[in-house]
Amino acid sequence: DPENPRLADEYGIVMGTSHHEPMIRAQAEWTAHRRDFGNGEWNYATNEEGLKKFWEEGIKRNKDYESIVTIGMRGDGDMPMIRGGDMQANVDLLEKIVADQRKILADNINSDVTQIPQMWALYKEVANYYAYGMRVPDDVTLLWCDDNWGNIRRLPTPDERKRSGGAGIYYHFDYVGGPRSYKWLNTNPLPKIWEQMNMAYEYDARQIWVVNVGDLKPMEIPIEFFLTQAWNPAAFPKEEIGPFTLNWAKREFGPEYAEPIADIVSKYAKYNGWRKPELIDQRTFSLVNFREAERVVDNWQDITAKAETINEQLPAEYRDAFYQLVLYPTKASATVTEMYIAAGRNRLYADQGRASANAQAQRVRDLFQLDQDLVDAYHKLNGGKWNHMMAQTHIGYRSWSDPRNNVMPRVTEVTPEDTKSMGVAIQGSDNAWPGESGPAVLPPFDSVNQQTRWIDVFRRGSQTFTFSAKADQPWVRLSETTSIIDQDRRIEVQIDWEKVPVGQQQAVIAVSGPEGQTVPVQLNAVRSDTYTRQSIDAFGGLTGPTAFAAEDATKNSPANGVRWEKIPDYGRASSGMAVFPVTAESVSPPENSACLEYPVLIPESGEIHVKLVMGPTLKVQPDRGVRIAVSFDDQKPQILDAFEGQATGGDGANAPAFRDWDTWVKDNARTMTSSHQISEPGVHTLKVWMVDPGVVLETLIVYREDLPRSYFGPPESGLK
Repeated sequence: DPENPRLADEYGIVMGTSHHEPMIRAQAEWTAHRRDFGNGEWNYATNEEGLKKFWEEGIKRNKDYESIVTIGMRGDGDMPMIRGGDMQANVDLLEKIVADQRKILADNINSDVTQIPQMWALYKEVANYYAYGMRVPDDVTLLWCDDNWGNIRRLPTPDERKRSGGAGIYYHFDYVGGPRSYKWLNTNPLPKIWEQMNMAYEYDARQIWVVNVGDLKPMEIPIEFFLTQAWNPAAFPKEEIGPFTLNWAKREFGPEYAEPIADIVSKYAKYNGWRKPELIDQRTFSLVNFREAERVVDNWQDITAKAETINEQLPAEYRDAFYQLVLYPTKASATVTEMYIAAGRNRLYADQGRASANAQAQRVRDLFQLDQDLVDAYHKLNGGKWNHMMAQTHIGYRSWSDPRNNVMPRVTEVTPEDTKSMGVAIQGSDNAWPGESGPAVLPPFDSVNQQTRWIDVFRRGSQTFTFSAKADQPWVRLSETTSIIDQDRRIEVQIDWEKVPVGQQQAVIAVSGPEGQTVPVQLNAVRSDTYTRQSIDAFGGLTGPTAFAAEDATKNSPANGVRWEKIPDYGRASSGMAVFPVTAESVSPPENSACLEYPVLIPESGEIHVKLVMGPTLKVQPDRGVRIAVSFDDQKPQILDAFEGQATGGDGANAPAFRDWDTWVKDNARTMTSSHQISEPGVHTLKVWMVDPGVVLETLIVYREDLPRSYFGPPESGLK
């Protein structure tokens, strides 16, 4: 539109074009008019004069308005510019293209071309040209990029920071491409945006920040946050992330409900950041370990209920805006997540022979329909003001690309026999009894953690029946001991620790049903008089793994002005712990290394493993890793490098040159594991040492045996 530059200038907007649209020309212009330019090929080797003419028209059109000119070239339609796979030939051609483009600028805008703002986007394969050795004049801004998933790939080195053109960042809030497109709702937690862009600012990538938002809706909040941080990064510390959201809520909906609204919009983005809705399926969250699926559903239902309550209480004039900014993204995200969990239950229950598999199948159908109902309500708001804005498909992915239509997860129907038949399932197992050859054994109990476990009793036939449950030890507590089984019943199992003898103990819970069916469920419990909840002040227990938040360190020791600091609400935990300043020099611990300390009860000597859950930060400096060190007590720190053995080549299309990159971005987290020998039982001090800046530590998991399958791992526990 020829009116765009004039109107933009009137509004004080500096115009530019994307990484694959050089010289202020849109790709759509080339697609529409390519036959007017040479032979119509988007290929500088075969159509140099045609492309020069096309580009010169763009420069002449905008020369009287403020612009930043994208230089360089990619292939047609944002594809790689490939010329026989010859890197040097591509670099030679691209260097000629840049020289010719700068001559067009000098001839049409200013003979001193260094006075014309220009940028070169180091995106996808172009970053490989730079790594190969290609350079552009110093006055051109180097626009570094993220990996399309919000993780910056590269930041200026000390030498690059001396360039007069400086550097900038191209960042993504949504993306079309692998490992899966994500375009539906906001999945960008503000703390992560802040962490990455603060790092960019501190490394002098300050000339231009560009964010790819796809549709403006539903990205209003992260867009405003990004622009606010960009306006004055030095005045936007991490402590301002929460107040930003609160002030936004006050401005949009008034002060009365601002605090809960701010909490809801922060949490729905955080939960979507755990794993993007497009990546969730029936297997994502464990149905049998750590009550994981239940905890995920509870989190979503909690904020959805709060949003619905506020919606009913808000003045009518706020409700349309509230629906599209708060209620819809919250409830729709919750609906899709619960739908996939119900689909997982349907599959599991069908395998176990539960008659209730059919109820889960119906739950999937109901939630799939609710998803469409929520979209329809969105499109009818205010007379259809936002019609089609939520038409993006988001259910039923079969590849990286979004499906043509939403496709409900496949469900299985079972046909129960006309009998009275009992089934029993337990926490920690996909199996069901009777029918399995091995015994039913609950995960262990101990007097420090004082766990609660569950047993499910269900119908396999169509007829109801009465069950009974009885333990052979008086210290076993059952939430119920008899009931009529029409639908599934859950027995909560606890231990009366005042009655348990000291040492390793065993008990059997006999679950009895019709036709003489009995399933013995075994449990193991351990009580210690040496380590008790009252006598120790440490993480951990006598059995199983233990997890705790990185922010819960009991000692935080700085070194040489470098310190671990909290980024509120970052990642999977209540916060993340990161090294500040983010430009600190790498160190070799324990010398000059900031350290976090955690007391951990380790009840037996032998080998212990520590799993660190961290943000998926990439190697932003070419000569530095993303390393952290771990030790117990006075042992030598073990240095872990997230990128050791990761390089596999690749074409630079995202960051798939790293072997585990797909996993990192799908999980929006990275894990690393160390192993340690503990010579004697007791409370030991786990130490986490800074090696490189850029690490954001979220959660620590200490365990002896292999962890059961789950997405998050064990739930966090506090100090005993």
